[in-house]
Amino acid sequence: MADSGLEAAPLPRVAGTDQARVGPLRHRIRREGGCMATQPDRRTSARETLRLRSVEPIFTVTDIERSVRFYTDVLGFVVDEKYNGENGKLQGVMLKAGVCRLGLSQDDWAKGRDRQRGVAVRVWCTTIQDIDALARRVKADGHKLTEEPTDQSWGGRSFAVDDPDGFHLTIYRPA
Repeated sequence: MADSGLEAAPLPRVAGTDQARVGPLRHRIRREGGCMATQPDRRTSARETLRLRSVEPIFTVTDIERSVRFYTDVLGFVVDEKYNGENGKLQGVMLKAGVCRLGLSQDDWAKGRDRQRGVAVRVWCTTIQDIDALARRVKADGHKLTEEPTDQSWGGRSFAVDDPDGFHLTIYRPA
């Protein structure tokens, strides 16, 4: 076998024993094409890792009432919290679907009225529901899918739709 020029990394050991811990390493080797190159072990980093319990995107929208209708009536979210401004008008909502939350905030137009929205952002939503039935519901409400229900090469099925402000949503069901 030809020398690849890479130094082989020692196998990680179970603390206090001579037993090799190969579970996570086996997956790392597979992802890197089978090469056992030396690399830092992220699990033993000197810095504490970020431990999140959730990520809740908040979209700034042009018409909050229209967006609330899209997310509740079309996609099936429920309103979890509402925020009114000093003038009593709706300024923000937190929506909930299952254990996931999504925020909507009314644009105050301070950065102009012609801002492009949803660029380079895709919200990936995972569900156990029937993808085809959900896609039919979205279309029946008059919205155009940006991707029809499709079987994915890695497994599962998904469709995509843009919300009224152009934010890209993919609804996915794992295999």
